[in-house]
Amino acid sequence: MAKPKPLMTNSSGTEPANAAVASALRTLEADGSGIAALAAALQSDLGSAFAAAADVIRNAKGRLIVTGLGKSGHVARKIAATLASTGTPAFFVHAAEAGHGDLGMITADDVIMALSWSGEQAEMKTLITYAKRFRIALIAMTAERDSTLSQAADVALTLPKAREACPHNLAPSTSSLMLLALGDALAIALLEGRGFTSVDFSVLHPGGKLGAMLKYTRDLMHAGDAIPLKPLGTRMSDALVEMSSKGFGCVGIVDSRGQIVGIVTDGDLRRHIMQPDLLTALVDDVMTKNPKTIRGDLLASEALEILNSSKITALIVAEAGKPVGIVHLHDILRAGVA
Repeated sequence: MAKPKPLMTNSSGTEPANAAVASALRTLEADGSGIAALAAALQSDLGSAFAAAADVIRNAKGRLIVTGLGKSGHVARKIAATLASTGTPAFFVHAAEAGHGDLGMITADDVIMALSWSGEQAEMKTLITYAKRFRIALIAMTAERDSTLSQAADVALTLPKAREACPHNLAPSTSSLMLLALGDALAIALLEGRGFTSVDFSVLHPGGKLGAMLKYTRDLMHAGDAIPLKPLGTRMSDALVEMSSKGFGCVGIVDSRGQIVGIVTDGDLRRHIMQPDLLTALVDDVMTKNPKTIRGDLLASEALEILNSSKITALIVAEAGKPVGIVHLHDILRAGVA
């Protein structure tokens, strides 16, 4: 009986999967070369133009209008979304639609950033004319220093030329990645320049997993009577009832001023299980002193990191040393943080 042929071979005996991987590696190499060339340009002539563009956008009274056509248009749309989500008011206007009424979206207080690798698309001329007429600052992102777009711009971000990953040097690939990378670099530079924090980020990202990660522990904690607490001097038998009824696997111990001074956990019980008078002992002798606590304004993602690194399942939330809540690992997981 003849042996069955391998499922993934071609006429030359080479596995197509290997050819695909080799192609992918060539593409990544080409893309990497483009990014490296962009980084080098930023350390040279492009650097001053980049800083100028950031200043123009930062000082604008209005918004940043990001525009483009074709693949550059798709990249422009993503850059606009990244800018908007990181504190720079921005939105995308399609370069072709601009000449059919969408110019009305652009005001004299705005800044236009136009993406075009060649800088010679006919549709861009409408935007150039509009920007000049109403004295709207224009930033060009192109690879052609002498192009119509570049010459008309107030600031020209001239990217280094690079061969496309496409074997025919036709399909926009490396060039698109370079435009996207420069847009991301600009967004992050603006973010850092204005001191945009994780708190600011949470305001703009209330939904999805990002929104969950940016919730505060006070949004997830159990408060009031739900907090398992007992004072110093409590017998362990009473502490165990409190632990069981509240269901967090622990009970916080407070002093006469209401300050958290200890915690009794399942681990403490296991360590003292052989103690014959455990039920009549005082929590003072069993508890872990100076327990780890967190603030209510701590991000849920940070609380999760503390829980995981400490190998515990619950944390007391305290303000000025007094317990105001408790958050359990399951609360954070249910919120979709992990």
